[in-house]
Amino acid sequence: VKFNNCAGNKGVRYETNSLDFKVRADGTLYAAHHLQVPSKQLILVVTAWDPQSLGRWEAMVRFLVAEKSQHNGHKPKGRKALPGELVQQQSDTLLPWRQHQSANGLRRQKRDWVIPPINVPENSRGPFPQQLVRIRSDKDKEIHIRYSITGVGADQPPMEVFNIDPVSGRMYVTRPMDREERASYHLRAHAVDMNGNKVENPIDLYIYVIDMNDNRPEFINQVYNGSVDEGSKPGTYVMTVTANDADDGTTANGMVRYRIVTQTPQSPSQNMFTINSETGDIVTVAAGLDREKVQQYIVIVQATDMEGNLNYGLSNTATAIITVTDVNDNPPEFTTSTVRRAAGCCSAEKPQKGVRASVIITRDLTRGQAGSRNWGGMGLPTTTCIHSHFSFSQPKAPREKIQHFAAAVDYEMNRAFMLTVMVSNQAPLASGIQMSFQSTAGVTISVTDVNEAPYFPTNHKLIRLEEGVPTGTVLTTFSAVDPDRFMQQAVRYSKLSDPANWLNINATNGQITTAAVLDRESDYIKNNVYEATFLAADNGIPPASGTGTLQIYLIDINDNAPELLPKEAQICEKPNLNVINITAADADIDPNVGPFVFELPSVPSAVRKNWTITRLNGDYAQLSLRIMYLEAGVYDVPIIVTDSGNPPLYNTSVIKVKVCPCDENGDCTTIGAVAAAGLGTGAIIAILICIIILLTMVLLFVVWMKRREKERHTKQLLIDPEDDVRDNILKYDEEGGGEEDQDYDLSQLQQPETMDHVLNKTPGVRRVDERPIGAEPQYPIRPVIPHPGDIGDFINEGLRAADNDPTAPPYDSLLVFDYEGSGSTAGSVSSLNSSSSGDQDYDYLNDWGPRFKKLADMYGGGEED
Repeated sequence: VKFNNCAGNKGVRYETNSLDFKVRADGTLYAAHHLQVPSKQLILVVTAWDPQSLGRWEAMVRFLVAEKSQHNGHKPKGRKALPGELVQQQSDTLLPWRQHQSANGLRRQKRDWVIPPINVPENSRGPFPQQLVRIRSDKDKEIHIRYSITGVGADQPPMEVFNIDPVSGRMYVTRPMDREERASYHLRAHAVDMNGNKVENPIDLYIYVIDMNDNRPEFINQVYNGSVDEGSKPGTYVMTVTANDADDGTTANGMVRYRIVTQTPQSPSQNMFTINSETGDIVTVAAGLDREKVQQYIVIVQATDMEGNLNYGLSNTATAIITVTDVNDNPPEFTTSTVRRAAGCCSAEKPQKGVRASVIITRDLTRGQAGSRNWGGMGLPTTTCIHSHFSFSQPKAPREKIQHFAAAVDYEMNRAFMLTVMVSNQAPLASGIQMSFQSTAGVTISVTDVNEAPYFPTNHKLIRLEEGVPTGTVLTTFSAVDPDRFMQQAVRYSKLSDPANWLNINATNGQITTAAVLDRESDYIKNNVYEATFLAADNGIPPASGTGTLQIYLIDINDNAPELLPKEAQICEKPNLNVINITAADADIDPNVGPFVFELPSVPSAVRKNWTITRLNGDYAQLSLRIMYLEAGVYDVPIIVTDSGNPPLYNTSVIKVKVCPCDENGDCTTIGAVAAAGLGTGAIIAILICIIILLTMVLLFVVWMKRREKERHTKQLLIDPEDDVRDNILKYDEEGGGEEDQDYDLSQLQQPETMDHVLNKTPGVRRVDERPIGAEPQYPIRPVIPHPGDIGDFINEGLRAADNDPTAPPYDSLLVFDYEGSGSTAGSVSSLNSSSSGDQDYDYLNDWGPRFKKLADMYGGGEED
């Protein structure tokens, strides 16, 4: 046997699975001893293993044994125990367990045969179960034997792929096999008697799944990206595409071959690339790659198994995108139209004062890859001109303008600029390019005048002055300058920001004056500085304006007297270590503050008699009792505080001192605190008496009101009952309308007793002279015992209730009367007239009381009235 581990076979050892044969180090297979081969075919497994790497390799060796000629017609020795044939090509029955015959008769051999592998094609269509082989022992003629198989595919997952008939020993496959799922199976066959006793030793069965071409090649990526420099020589490597086939790679089913199907575009040749059919390497096959003409190629690659046989093999495709990368083979150059304008010079107009605008300088950049070093040009003015006013930005797209930006162009200083611009690539030209790597052009830039905003030469301007200057004081002149010298323009000034409204500015000359007194202690002052902003605007077209800031530093003067601190304090009524520490606060700053002088006024004299001040330092002093005892209470102690300004200012401040009895710790007691509040025993008694008197007066007032209310209900009318007209509505009997009116149905004029005839009417039909249906208002109830003061209220309430009662006649609706005919038995009432003759005497109205006085005045008094 021959073996090669690619490392010289150093240390490799060989062994077989049979004790009858051995393998030398050179691979020679020899018999270990004299033996009788009982078969026409013998199969061995030779194993090569490396002790260092622990790698193991196996190979199957099959011997074909030639039979020797036998005399007297006897069979060869040892053939008696083999009634059947072992060769699988001649029979499907295997006798893996054999016996030898010796002089003592039959005996069991410990050595067993090696069963050749069983090959099963994948994707078989059946029918299933499909018989593979039959296994039997030659003892099955003597005893009943049961056969079984174990291993992966039998009693281990995947389960029941193979099974065996326990009586006949026929082994079956139960379903189609898939080599890509599992390529081989290792089973063990067992033979036992009916009691489960082992009759034969287990034998190994190797089942190999024969591969079928049932899988297409699959590319690792569906799209491959590669690149190659333009101008590359034929044979330049571009990229590698790879496809894998799940079939057996040792057979044609898994051997993949590659080819290029299409190339897009087919310029300058339809075969610019080729591919290695076995490795998948794509290389250039023709010259002429030019990025300026073709920037990208799309190549369709096909992978086919069966060693590339398109008739029998399965295929798949992938896309290879090949980008042609740029090399610097084209120098930059200015466009021909620009150069022709004026012998390589060109002109442009440029706004002044740093306005960012481009000049008309372009480059032909279509022959380089945009954004790369081979395309990006570096524009530089030559040393023959002043270029400090300009800067250059690199182009970002083909035929883009090279931008020139003015840094500080001023029409009043320079009306035009002459530039010579040079442009070159950032990367050097590729080798073999015989061309200049740069290009130049002349540029004339004209500056156009625009209206510029006035500006303040000293911005921010700082002035210093003392606070408190009077109103109308001229502080300074804050004027602006108009840079447009060739334009006759006027500048006017105005306030833009004046937080305290302290300043005024002259609109024509910018003179600043005070509009109020400047106070350093104001909240508008920050760090002794007051800040205001002014606006200067010209009358140009369009108008332009500029701002300036004026800062006023205010010098402090002594204009604030000191204030005593604290305003309230507490001290014991007897002198001890308990004293009051006092200080002062001054809104001014040094030197117009401390040290302070604290002193007691001479008037009233009791102040200096009862109190004394002890100076601690320049800012603090102590206030304490001068006498041995002072009655508890609150005392206003005036203190004169004087600062150190020039001239000094003083202020008489009052501190409220609460004098109270103290305990042994020097703290005021609770009783002492009340007493110190200024309320003595007499004052407290007086307050209590006042409270009692006030409560008594309130109680008497309540009793009086109750008594008065009772009198109102029990007091009789002050007028004659006959003259009392309160609610005296007299109801007379109805006399009817006379004899001629007896036939009329007066019930229609009366209020109906029930509303059934109204509620039962058809909706929408209603008599307008009926009483409306609705809630009736509550009329006031007349008191049982009337009072003369209630007459007016009662009448007004009744009148208001009647006015708001929709159910009280006359109803507020249109009355519809029936037609009575053209004639009437009654005469016309127009003949009735009122006479003003004095037949009627109305003087009796004067006797009816004051309520009828008005009526008596109208109708009484005789004809003379």
